[in-house]
Amino acid sequence: MNLIVLFDGDFTGDGRVRLHGRRQRHVLTVHRAAVGETLRVGRLNGQLGTGRIVALNGDALEMEVTLDQAPPPALPVTLLLALPRPKSLKRVLQAVTAMGVKRIVLMNAWRVEKSFWESPVLAPEAVREQLILGLEQARDTLLPEIMLRSRFKPFVEDEVPALIRETRPLLAHPPAVQPCPRDVRGAVTLAVGPEGGFIDYEAELLQAQGFEAVSLGARILRVEQAVPTLLGRLF
Repeated sequence: MNLIVLFDGDFTGDGRVRLHGRRQRHVLTVHRAAVGETLRVGRLNGQLGTGRIVALNGDALEMEVTLDQAPPPALPVTLLLALPRPKSLKRVLQAVTAMGVKRIVLMNAWRVEKSFWESPVLAPEAVREQLILGLEQARDTLLPEIMLRSRFKPFVEDEVPALIRETRPLLAHPPAVQPCPRDVRGAVTLAVGPEGGFIDYEAELLQAQGFEAVSLGARILRVEQAVPTLLGRLF
């Protein structure tokens, strides 16, 4: 945990917080912090700063906090991601949140198993947990926006045109000849398919909206590997 993310309910007064549970245990067992020590903190969707421990026991941790720093800049990208299997989804959400993605659309595709949409991993509190872990890793506080779209064609035809406006729309598609560009300037909308990729119909529908099909090369990567690789190359 590189940052202790603070929630509104943690604040007991002006500049003072009280922590319980996972974060308090982490400070005790990992940081092994003591009264008087200072830790990096940040208020969810707010400023970063420091927290000085003023009380610490087995039940709770109290800090006096100073929040006076802006969070790191976001990546100028909207990620359209075909819903991966639940274990992969956890990894991807943590990774892209840590990298600074602030808008993620989890969408359907022909190769997405129907059972994935019923997974408890998609419950709002479960998704939020993975996003918080990503924020803690990256010392960030700005929670990404998550959108769920279980109908591919209506989403692509009705909503995608507005999403890609004033961005460069890129489709990660292994059969593509054009290599994924590097160090792109400006905003990007990146569409990434499921394991096995988008079927031809889906790729053609996205390309009809203006997406450029690009590839990472001959090697086929898992989704949790491909998405960070694409983001690292683009930005």
